Amino acid sequence: MTDNKEFHPLKNITVVSIEQAVSAPFASCRLADAGARVIKVEREGTGDFARQYDEVVKGQSTYFTWLNRGKESVQINIKSDEGHRLFLNLIAKADVFIQNLAPGALNKLGLHSEQLREDHPELITCDISGYGEKGDYAKMKAYDNLVQAESGFLDITGDGDVRAKAGISIADISTGMHAYAAILEAIIQRNKTGKGMAIKISMFDCMADWMMVPWLHQKYGGKAPARTGVHHAAISPYGPFRTKSGREIMIGIQNEREWARFCNGVLKGAINPNEERFSRNSLRVKNRDVLNRKIQQIFERMQYTDVLNTLKEEKIAFANLNSMKEFEKHPQLRLVQIESEAGPIEMADRPAIFSGYRTPFGSIPALGEHDEPIKKEFE
Repeated sequence: MTDNKEFHPLKNITVVSIEQAVSAPFASCRLADAGARVIKVEREGTGDFARQYDEVVKGQSTYFTWLNRGKESVQINIKSDEGHRLFLNLIAKADVFIQNLAPGALNKLGLHSEQLREDHPELITCDISGYGEKGDYAKMKAYDNLVQAESGFLDITGDGDVRAKAGISIADISTGMHAYAAILEAIIQRNKTGKGMAIKISMFDCMADWMMVPWLHQKYGGKAPARTGVHHAAISPYGPFRTKSGREIMIGIQNEREWARFCNGVLKGAINPNEERFSRNSLRVKNRDVLNRKIQQIFERMQYTDVLNTLKEEKIAFANLNSMKEFEKHPQLRLVQIESEAGPIEMADRPAIFSGYRTPFGSIPALGEHDEPIKKEFE
C-alpha cells in the first residue's frame, strides 16, 4: 500500500507549551508530529535555553533540533500586562497546556494550571516537575543526571566499582514519553466527558517506574543487581565478546534451548551446556565471570564472519556492538528530512509506522518566527 495519505489524528488540537530543555519539548514534539498545533511560548531574547546547548547541527543545538519540529515559536514576557493578556488569549483557544517550569513559578502570576482549568473546564493541563509539587524535594532542582542519581539508577549502572550514567538523557526522555501518553489518554477521556483534566508528572516518578526490577531485587531479594558493565545483570551469557579481528558481537541467551544450541553449534562443544555451574540461567549468572572468560577465549580465536554466520545458522540472538559512526549508516535506520532556518536536517523517522499513511513533519522554528502572526491572531 502506498503511504500517500497524511496522518494527522490531532489536527484539531491546539497545544500551548511553556517549555524548556527536554521533557516537555519531547511531549509537545510528539503531539505536533500527530498533527496538533503546538504554540511554543519562549522567553524574549533567549528563548528555550536548549537553543544554546551547542552549535553542532549547522549552527543549531542538537537537543533543540531533535525536539522542536512542527512548532510555532512566539516570544512572550508573561510578566508584562501585554504578555499576560496574550498568554490568556492563547489559553482561551487551547485544548492542552504543558509547562515544565519550576514548581510554583506560575502561581504568583495567576497562571497556574488550577486557575486556568477553573476558567476553562475543558482544558487539559500537564505540569512536569522534578520530584512533584509537594514534600521536601519539591523545590529541588532536577536535572537529568541528578534524577538518575536520586532514583538509584547510577548505583546499578556501570562496571564493578565504577558507576556510570546513561549516555542519553533517560530521565528527561522517560518523562516526555509518559507526558505524551498521559495527554493522549486525557484527550480520549475528554472526548467522552467534555471535561478537561489535570496531569501531574515528575521525573522522579517516571524513573521510579523504570527502576522497578532492581527495586524488587532489593526489596524482596535483599540486594540490588551487581553492576556488570555491558553484560546483563540477570541473564547470562548476555553481552559482547571480541572476535579475532577485534570486532565485538553481543550475544543474548534467553532460554535453555538456545544455551544448548550456542554451546554445541557455535562453541562446538567447548563448553558443556549441562555442566552443573552453567546448567541454568541463575547458576550462569552466579558464575558469570568464569563463563565470560571461557567464551571470550573461544571467540578470540574465531573470525568475525565465521561467528556471525554460525550464530545465524544456530538461530542465536546477537547484535553487532556498533559505534556511533557505524550506527550513523545503519541499514535499518529510517531517516526523514526536517526543514530549519539553517537548511534541511536529517533525523530518525517516527518509530510508529501507520499503514497507508505518512507523517508530514513541520519545520524547526527560529526564535520568535511566529511572533507577528500569533500576536495578530490572538490579540
